Amino acid sequence: MGVCSLPVSFYECLLLPHNTSDHMENIDGYLMKYTNLVTGWQYRFFVLNNEAGLLEYFVNEQSRPQKPRGMLPLAGAVISPSDEDSHTFTVNAISGEQYKLRASDAKERQHWVSRLQICTQHHTEAMGKSQPPSKSRSYSTASQGSGSSPMSMRRHSQNPASLFGWSQVRGSSAYSSKRSLLPDHLMDAREMMSQAQGQHKDLIQGIEGLPATPGLSPLDQDLLMLKATSMATMNCLNECLHILHLQQMARQRSSLGGPTIEWLEPKLPDILKNGSSSLGSFATGEGPLEGNRLELSSPESCNFSGEQEDIDAEDELEDSFTDKEEDLGAVEEERSVILHLLSQLKLGMDLTRVVLPTFILEKRSLLEMYADFMSHPDLFVTITDGSSPEDRMVRFVEYYLTSFHEGRKGAIAKKPYNPIIGETFHCSWKVPKRPDASKEPSQGSPDPTASSQDSYQVRFVAEQVSHHPPVSGFYAECQERRMCVNTHVWTKSKFMGMSIGVSMVGEGCLYLLEHDEEYTFTLPCAYARSILTVPWVELGGKVTINCAKSGYSAVITFQTKPFYGGKLHKVTAEVKHNSTNTVVCRVQGEWNGVLEFSFTNGETRVVDVTRLPVTKKHVRPVEKQGPTESRRLWQHVTEALRQKDIEKATEHKRVLEERQRTEERHRVETETPWRTRYFDREGEGWVYHKPLWKNSTFKS
Repeated sequence: MGVCSLPVSFYECLLLPHNTSDHMENIDGYLMKYTNLVTGWQYRFFVLNNEAGLLEYFVNEQSRPQKPRGMLPLAGAVISPSDEDSHTFTVNAISGEQYKLRASDAKERQHWVSRLQICTQHHTEAMGKSQPPSKSRSYSTASQGSGSSPMSMRRHSQNPASLFGWSQVRGSSAYSSKRSLLPDHLMDAREMMSQAQGQHKDLIQGIEGLPATPGLSPLDQDLLMLKATSMATMNCLNECLHILHLQQMARQRSSLGGPTIEWLEPKLPDILKNGSSSLGSFATGEGPLEGNRLELSSPESCNFSGEQEDIDAEDELEDSFTDKEEDLGAVEEERSVILHLLSQLKLGMDLTRVVLPTFILEKRSLLEMYADFMSHPDLFVTITDGSSPEDRMVRFVEYYLTSFHEGRKGAIAKKPYNPIIGETFHCSWKVPKRPDASKEPSQGSPDPTASSQDSYQVRFVAEQVSHHPPVSGFYAECQERRMCVNTHVWTKSKFMGMSIGVSMVGEGCLYLLEHDEEYTFTLPCAYARSILTVPWVELGGKVTINCAKSGYSAVITFQTKPFYGGKLHKVTAEVKHNSTNTVVCRVQGEWNGVLEFSFTNGETRVVDVTRLPVTKKHVRPVEKQGPTESRRLWQHVTEALRQKDIEKATEHKRVLEERQRTEERHRVETETPWRTRYFDREGEGWVYHKPLWKNSTFKS
């Protein structure tokens, strides 16, 4: 099962075979160490320090007199030869930190593994003896059911260690040490889990042992579903129990005092040290990178007094930023990092102030991601061409449903940069005019933007207007079509166990000035699923679109995938006339695939989102952008990610975030209020300071 690849607890080492003839021996030599998905394998010089019970490593043998580059305490560690080849093995410390190592051949691996196991066993037993045994509670089998039940029948034969594939404990002293170190409530949980594992095996064997008869066979669909459900449930419970164990071990440091066990406090992997005070940060005086010290470009000053920048459209060029986010692949090598982070979280915990590891970042700011939702501006500008209120509502629903696919850069869930307060993003799109789309301006309202150009221009601006809570405002307009959209979004992230949920709190409003119509709308929730394996994104929740003047509304439901069966990314929608409660259009399909529109007159229309043309945005070159514009602000982080230098990207990101905290402290000390540039606070929302609907020139 997948759990066996997780960094597991230190009790497993008690189950190692004990050979009294073995002697402890200090050994050293070069091994390959796996760093992460980007850096890969690197040669490092390792030293087994038997006296201290440490596995230390250095950049090379010449640097051995210096401080070790890293070290793992071996007391309670698990030494595991890998099944993937004959050279690889892992060392899992009880803090959750893991070294994945590779020897030159099978013989060398066996030498290292055997010596590490001897050292591990010695120091684990020493630690166990230093702790007085706690009173152990007998586990009453009678209290859990009748002796004839399948569960009670397995209690005497099933050892809790088998949950993780451990060997049977030999000798009462080993078991006593194990019980004295393991908290009672977790021990009971493991015993009950072990019994559940036994029942699961009985179920599988019972199903697979059925005779292949026409009436019932092991391949019956319901039985296959039952097997899959049982397996998935056990996998989920195993992973949850392991996370609980990591949390418990972190808490034990306060009760296991003494200098020999100071290492019980979980060590934070360097990749998590992004500047969060709660999760640790790089020391100011020490370079965090191996080899040469990290050289950072000094950050530009971003202090400003709220003045707007004049954006010259002539400076904007078609976007050449074509980086597609690479798939993370199976994140086994980062699992210890993620598990360490998860062990500090609680279900429902707000992740707003939690700094996530840099390797999951995509190379753009959240503000730019909002702009990428506008990648079909041709559909946007034709909303106002609808011949009736019903037609315009359906057109808006079509544009809304097709906007999310291009906003994602690939199927793998990666996280955009958290915008710095005051950060802005500007861009525009050129939309070719179609002969059937051109309309004469309303009489008495000459169109001041009319020109002989063959395209419309859609302009976009976004600003991070608040840091806590994190609120973004963005605005887009097409002056020639006399239409604009204003939106404010507060992103609230919550930990949900094996998923992360992001609520998009806020609302937007589309203004069609030619028809004097306003369409208010909300946004769906987003979920990063399977964060321990290959993370992926799905949308969920119910959103509404409403036009008070026309009396038409729409309800869109983004459906999350059920545990078994069903399709991914399914969405349904209904457009109805409120006064008559008549549904005039229904939509079903996938928001990132094919959508089918069905109308009351029997007509249907199919839209394949993946085949819609994508209009590239126009953005000014970085050298012409202001210091607070997204691409210039994050340029060093982005470049480091392009070069796959995760640690350099982490440090550049930390510098930006630390500067933001410093400036925030300064504003508090001087009682200086924050002033936004492009958006003003109105009630509970944020509105662009110069919207079209406030410009008398564009009013009908």
